[in-house]
Amino acid sequence: MKFYNNVLELIGNTPLVRINNITKEHKIRAQVYAKMESLNPGYSVKDRIGLSMVDWAEEKGVLKKGGTIIEATSGNTGIGLALVAAVRGYKCIFVLTDKVSVEKNRYLKALGADIVVCPAAAKPGTPDHYVATAKRIAEETPNSFYPDQYNHPANPLAHYRTTGPEIWNDTDGKITHFVASIGTGGTISGTARYLKEMNPNIKVIGADPYGSIFKTYKESGHVPEPTPYLVEGIGQALPTGNADLAIIDEIINITDRESFDFARQLGRREGIFCGGSTGTIFAGALRVAKDLEENAVVVFIVCDTGEHYLTKFHSDEWMKEKLLLEPQRMSAGLIIETKNSGAPAQLVYVTPEDTVGHALERMSESGVTQIPVLEDHRSIGSLRESRVLTKLLQNRDLLESPVSEVMDESFPVMEVDANLSDIKKKLQKAPAVLIEDFKRITGIITRSDVLELQK
Repeated sequence: MKFYNNVLELIGNTPLVRINNITKEHKIRAQVYAKMESLNPGYSVKDRIGLSMVDWAEEKGVLKKGGTIIEATSGNTGIGLALVAAVRGYKCIFVLTDKVSVEKNRYLKALGADIVVCPAAAKPGTPDHYVATAKRIAEETPNSFYPDQYNHPANPLAHYRTTGPEIWNDTDGKITHFVASIGTGGTISGTARYLKEMNPNIKVIGADPYGSIFKTYKESGHVPEPTPYLVEGIGQALPTGNADLAIIDEIINITDRESFDFARQLGRREGIFCGGSTGTIFAGALRVAKDLEENAVVVFIVCDTGEHYLTKFHSDEWMKEKLLLEPQRMSAGLIIETKNSGAPAQLVYVTPEDTVGHALERMSESGVTQIPVLEDHRSIGSLRESRVLTKLLQNRDLLESPVSEVMDESFPVMEVDANLSDIKKKLQKAPAVLIEDFKRITGIITRSDVLELQK
């Protein structure tokens, strides 16, 4: 039989996958390859350091049978540590910020870990900061091991021993550029050290979010005031011991919008479902590759899986809320699902047989001034409160008349996947458009709804 003794034996030896469609669109001649760290058993590059740091602790006698692993993490290192703990019988306590996705939070709990959540706004060195909290819990917990991934030498060592050699071997030593993010600094520093030992001409590029300190710190030696950003798991507010900036040739800043856009593109165009930090890295890789020749070989890290972020940037609703959704993705269906103009969630309509009085009551109860008239889920007309009231001033008996006697022409009908640009064109001539899904009217978009999007 062919099998593995436990899940930890699946860590590492991840493949390289060539990027084709996106590089062709950007007219990039260089070869660009994704190092698929999302194929580790915990679905991230951090599985490597989870195993490496626990191996170190066991060898040094720091972590004993029945002990507890305590770490400050943005999720993925915790997952890597939790996998090791599950196999080897340790308890886990992980301290996260409230910025961490709900998927990673639940994943950690599913692996048996206890979770403590701290505010992301807490500054380094304050008692509420997640690192300070993890250290305090470790000090108070007997037989515990606090890895401190930001400074532990087993972090970059894992990549020096495994990630670097894998990339070197899989490219037959032809790699010319290596692109990774800078979080703890372990992945980029350890991998870069090995690659530069093999060929000092290999360029190492760090991709870092705007708001992180690394680019300014490397270029000036000054630690700037960090500012908030949305990408998880990369960047820092202070320098870290494992981030060897001297071995990094260049640091490129990437916006949240670019990060999420390229992460989403990797899924849609290349079938690589990944997290936002991978989008940051890929954006950096494309910038590097655009001026390179055909013989250049660029390798970038796919940090983790997109399944950790289904309620975040892989959600159109979340992207819209953060004002990051690219315009071509703003569909009619999405506008209806997320509009907050005060309109009720259910479509308000009347039938041609309803009385005018009933129609006015429906509009008053729902807080709308215009509604469609539907028959068998098809639009046959519309009612606008101002026009109905004008007719009632002339003839109050119309209150008991059927809607069909006073209704106006139907609002325009558009498909659920119609884009925002086409919706705007229709709204220039009509006060509202109706949205149709599989031949059924399911929603309405008014001028107010579109104006709300642009606030």
